Amino acid sequence: MSRRVFRVVKPEIRVLGVDDSPFVFRSKAQTLVVGVVFRGGYWLEGAMSTQITVDGADATPKISSMIKASPHYKQLRVVMLNGVTFGGFNVVDIKALNAETNLPVLAVTDRKPDLAKVQSALRNVPDSEEKWRAVLNAGEIFPVVTRAGKRPLYVEAVGVDRDAAAEILRLTSTRSRIPEPLRVAHLVASGISLYIA
Repeated sequence: MSRRVFRVVKPEIRVLGVDDSPFVFRSKAQTLVVGVVFRGGYWLEGAMSTQITVDGADATPKISSMIKASPHYKQLRVVMLNGVTFGGFNVVDIKALNAETNLPVLAVTDRKPDLAKVQSALRNVPDSEEKWRAVLNAGEIFPVVTRAGKRPLYVEAVGVDRDAAAEILRLTSTRSRIPEPLRVAHLVASGISLYIA
């Protein structure tokens, strides 16, 4: 049974933001996935990383293993992903990630995903049906307006109700409309990728 974040969200809740690096499309290419731990929306407390296969099917177990192997794991209360696709179309099953880590999972995007386009694009990659099921398994997409803007972010959530998910996003969006854990994970992953390309 998964741990839940209920209606009261502490201001210094520890959130893991996860994003991937830029990558190249080639046979068995790998890309970096970076996680950064934030306490609330102000304090960066740690980082972790793993590698996944571009267009592969290993994102869920690799990210789960990265989280559970981290010394920060016991303090984490929420995992926040930059969407559900990493390394091209290596899809994270957020319900499976929730079950494996025992942590609520939020998949956050800047724009509302066009599921018809996603389904069409998935036809061009291996394991397309399984990946499409993982996309659908993420659940209903709902908008959240954070403190820093009028334009909403779009969220899929597992292990946490909508009100608490929205509160977590607003609490961690201190410098822009993008939550700090995701914003910083993106910056770190983008910079490090220059050295592993």
